Amino acid sequence: MRIVLQRVRGAQLSVVDDTETDDVTANDANNANDPNNDTGNHNATDTHEQMNTPAYDMSDPSGDGDSRRIGTGLLLLVGVQDSDGDAEVEWMAHKIAHMRIFEDAAGKMNRSVLEEHGSVLSVSQFTLYADTRKGNRPSFTKAGRPEHADTIWNAFNAELRAYGIPVAEGVFGAHMLVGLENDGPVTIILDSDNRPTG
Repeated sequence: MRIVLQRVRGAQLSVVDDTETDDVTANDANNANDPNNDTGNHNATDTHEQMNTPAYDMSDPSGDGDSRRIGTGLLLLVGVQDSDGDAEVEWMAHKIAHMRIFEDAAGKMNRSVLEEHGSVLSVSQFTLYADTRKGNRPSFTKAGRPEHADTIWNAFNAELRAYGIPVAEGVFGAHMLVGLENDGPVTIILDSDNRPTG
């Protein structure tokens, strides 16, 4: 699992289109040997243009779109790969629940989201596994298959809730608009491949 964590004073999410995206991994695999392809056939700009997405004011996302909000807490962008399982879910959830990144009375980062009684906004994000080594179009072959990624993401959210943390969720595979007030700013990248072993 790969997670980008942002400490926030507030975050909100609006669902623009909840139609699931194409099976990006399958598309990448089918086009990996295509000499006319720049390593992958899914492009965020292409998706945006196909949807003809309207502009939303993220300060007031309560219009036509589905909206989710949290106050003080963490915005998590969560990427899943096919090798992820229970061990990765448990390690990530424990690390995030107990990471001391909120300030105490002395202004030191000494408090966890649990101690802060904060919330989490969790957003599934396959693009965290983008491979940009070749060409100008990212490949996403390292991202988990959608059915597996959805299962692991939901298990991760449930594990966070088991610690008593309120968790708001995005919609898996949907086109979403995310707004936040980054506090600090504090942004941390976590990768379960780098966790201690033994």
